[in-house]
Amino acid sequence: MVLNWLWIGFFTVAFATAAVRWALGDAGIFQALMAALFDGARSGFEISLGLAGVMALWLGLMRVGERAGVIALLARAAGPLLRRLFPGVPDGHPAQGAMTMNVSANLLGLDNAATPLGLAAMRELQSINPRAPGTASDAQIMFVVMNTAGLTLIPTSVIAIRQSVALQQGLGPGFNAADIFLPTLIVTFISLLAGVLAVAVAQRLPLWRPRLLLPVLAVGGLLAAAVAALSRLPAEQAARVAGATGAGVILGVVMLFVLAAAWRRVNAYEAFIDGAKEGFGVAVQIVPYLIAILIAVGVFRAAGCMDFVLSGIGAGVSALGWNTDFLPALPVGLMKVLSGAGARGLMIDVMQAHGVDSFAGRLAAIVQGSTETTFYVLAVYFGSVGVKHTRHALACALFADAVGLLAAIGVGYALLR
Repeated sequence: MVLNWLWIGFFTVAFATAAVRWALGDAGIFQALMAALFDGARSGFEISLGLAGVMALWLGLMRVGERAGVIALLARAAGPLLRRLFPGVPDGHPAQGAMTMNVSANLLGLDNAATPLGLAAMRELQSINPRAPGTASDAQIMFVVMNTAGLTLIPTSVIAIRQSVALQQGLGPGFNAADIFLPTLIVTFISLLAGVLAVAVAQRLPLWRPRLLLPVLAVGGLLAAAVAALSRLPAEQAARVAGATGAGVILGVVMLFVLAAAWRRVNAYEAFIDGAKEGFGVAVQIVPYLIAILIAVGVFRAAGCMDFVLSGIGAGVSALGWNTDFLPALPVGLMKVLSGAGARGLMIDVMQAHGVDSFAGRLAAIVQGSTETTFYVLAVYFGSVGVKHTRHALACALFADAVGLLAAIGVGYALLR
C-alpha cells in the first residue's frame, strides 16, 4: 500500500510540476517526461535481461550447495545471530545459508553475487511466509532492510570511478583514489545498525537481551578488526587485498559446493541445471516491478522535482547559519534512494565540477559507496516473490538511508576537512 501511494505521488507531483513549467514557457517539459517514461521502461527490461544470466548462475550453484548439504552447514554456523534477527526462520533452514552468503557478498563488495544470492534467500523465506499471499513476512522485511543498508568493506566501483576522473583531471600518481574506504565503511555500518534497530523496534524484537546483543557485538568486533588490519596498509593496497580476498572467498565457496557434491555423489550438473532454470524465471518475474519503479523515478527527475527539493534544503540550511559545503554532494544521497545509475551520474558530475579531491567530491563518493538503491532493492527483492504489501519495510529502509546520509556528512566533516 505504501509503495502504491508513493508511486502515484511520483506521477502526480511530476505532472503538476511539469504543468506549471509548461505554463511558464517551458515548451519541451512534457516531451522530457515522455522520454523519461520510455527510458525507464527500456532500462528496467535491460537490467532484468542482464540479470537473467547472473541469476541462472548463482541459483544453479545454490542448488548444488543445497543438495550437497553445504547450505545447511552455513546456516548452522550463522545460527546464533540469525536466530535473534530472524526468529521466524527455523534452525537449519536453507534461507539461513542463503542469507549468510548474501551478507558476505555485500560485505566483500561483490554486487553481482549479492543480488542473486539475496533473491535466492527471498524465495526461501517466501516458502515459510506465514502471512497472506502478497504480504511481506517479518523475516523478509528485516532481510531487505539489511540489504538496503549495503554494508561494504571496500567500495571498489567508486574507487575505480574516482581514479578514472582523477586521470581526466590530470592528477599525478600521488593521488589516492582509495582514501575514502574507511569513512565509507564507518558510514555504511552506522546505516546498517539504524536499519536493523528500526525493524527490530517495529517487530518488537527483544533488543536488550544478551543473546541478541552479543552476536551483534561480535560481528562489530570482527569488522573493527578487519578495518584495523586494513588501515595499517596503504589505502590502495588495502583495496587490492580486500578485492582479491572477496573474489577468492566466493570462488572458494563455489569449489566447496562442487567438491562436496562430488564427495556425496550428488549429480552436480543436473542440480545446477535445475537451479539455473529457476533463476531465469525469477529474472523474468522482476521485469514489471522494476519498470514500474524506474518510470516513476524517471518522470520525477525529468520534471525537475529533485531540483526543487534541493533548493529548499539549501535555503533552510543557509537560514540556520550552518556550513553549506556539503550541499553539492547532497543530490547524490537523495538520488541514491531512487536510482543507483542516476546517483552515479550525479557523483561524477560533482567530481568534475568541484574536483575529485575536493571535499564535495570525496563526500559524494562516500555517500555513493555507503548506501544502496532503496527503491530498486524493494522492487527487485519483493517483486521476485510477488510481494505487493511491504508493510513497514519502506519506512525502516528510508530511516536507515536518512541516518546514513547524516552520518556521511558528519564523518565527512570529521575526517575529510
